[in-house]
Amino acid sequence: MNLMSLVRRSLRQHALSSFVTIVSVGLAAGLTMSVFAINAQTYDAFTGGKVGFDAVLGARGSQLQLVLNTVFHLETSPGNIPWTLYEEVADDSRVTLAIPYAVGDNYQGYRIVGTTTQMFTDFTYREGEGFVLKPRGRIFDETKKEAIVGYYVAEKLGLSVGSTFSPYHGLQFDEKQRHRDEYTVVAVMEPTNGPSDRVLWIPIEGIYRMSGHILRGTGAVYRPTDDAPVPEEHREVSAVMLKLRNPQAGFLLSNTINNQGKVATLAWPIGRVMAELFERIGWVSRILTMVAYLIVVVAAGSILASIYNTMNERRREFAILRALGARRGTVFSAIVMESTTITALGVLLGYLVYGGILSAAMVIVRAQTGVVLDAFKCDPSLWMTPVGMIILGALAGLVPAFKAYRTDVASNLTPLS
Repeated sequence: MNLMSLVRRSLRQHALSSFVTIVSVGLAAGLTMSVFAINAQTYDAFTGGKVGFDAVLGARGSQLQLVLNTVFHLETSPGNIPWTLYEEVADDSRVTLAIPYAVGDNYQGYRIVGTTTQMFTDFTYREGEGFVLKPRGRIFDETKKEAIVGYYVAEKLGLSVGSTFSPYHGLQFDEKQRHRDEYTVVAVMEPTNGPSDRVLWIPIEGIYRMSGHILRGTGAVYRPTDDAPVPEEHREVSAVMLKLRNPQAGFLLSNTINNQGKVATLAWPIGRVMAELFERIGWVSRILTMVAYLIVVVAAGSILASIYNTMNERRREFAILRALGARRGTVFSAIVMESTTITALGVLLGYLVYGGILSAAMVIVRAQTGVVLDAFKCDPSLWMTPVGMIILGALAGLVPAFKAYRTDVASNLTPLS
């Protein structure tokens, strides 16, 4: 209790410097926890998240571009593949589910994806969990201009069952690229906390017949008309989303399509493809980590400087304590406890800083990707950082503590005037 009294008195006497130090420690702890926790969550979400599909079949090109475009709706399409290739892979015994995608349009900047009703009847994005429509909603009719809207899109644009909208050509919103077609919202999806929440789903037939669209499935230009069905040889898809019977099927298909074929690309497994992205941009994470560590070191130096700079004015105080019977160890312990207390208070503030950074990151990541970070996920950095910083803070107090330990009683009790 005597030690705590000494610490409280010292903190009050040097309130300004203590406050500045506590803030610097809080910023260091909050930033460090944020860097590690957010990086871990985003990595898990993009490389190990339950996207529901095992592989993506698309035009010849980059597997990463193909996954980003179809799974996360973040990239442009590498091109189209003929409808016959979709039918071929759908009939393959190694494939349990094949769903075609046709992309290339948007509404207010949100992707429009043409697909089939299988997306809402057979697809599961988690074990036993498929897309769920809100009350009053129903699956679109593949022969009509109807749409199912993702939760986030509906929330941001105020769309509900019965709302209408006209698509815009391209993946970037441009008012000059508006299509004449008008679609009616027949359902809004319950949130999935994934990329699908940022998508407007329409029948794939609607993409084919969108005003201004042309098809090149045979290599020649074909313009669909309202009164005639689109011949299969002219149909094409941007990608085919696949669920495979087993990992061996993925290996065999990848070998056939990627190594022996020249028409298409199979992105498999999706987690490995996304891991390549994080390997490419890993230097960003490493830089942020280095900055966080540097701030921790600066915070430790701030603790040392804050206490050390007050030592000259506190020598007389320590001498009086010694004269009153305080042992050298008591004075030493008081200084170390003071630096530890400052660090502990800073760490508590650090959790508030972490909460603020995480909240901002959650909004940005969700808006850009649809992925929702877990605010309550316990990352190891949330306890390792505070423990490490408290130890570092205690060590930073050793230098001024040794100086106080060596304080000479007689010389420092000499009258000041």
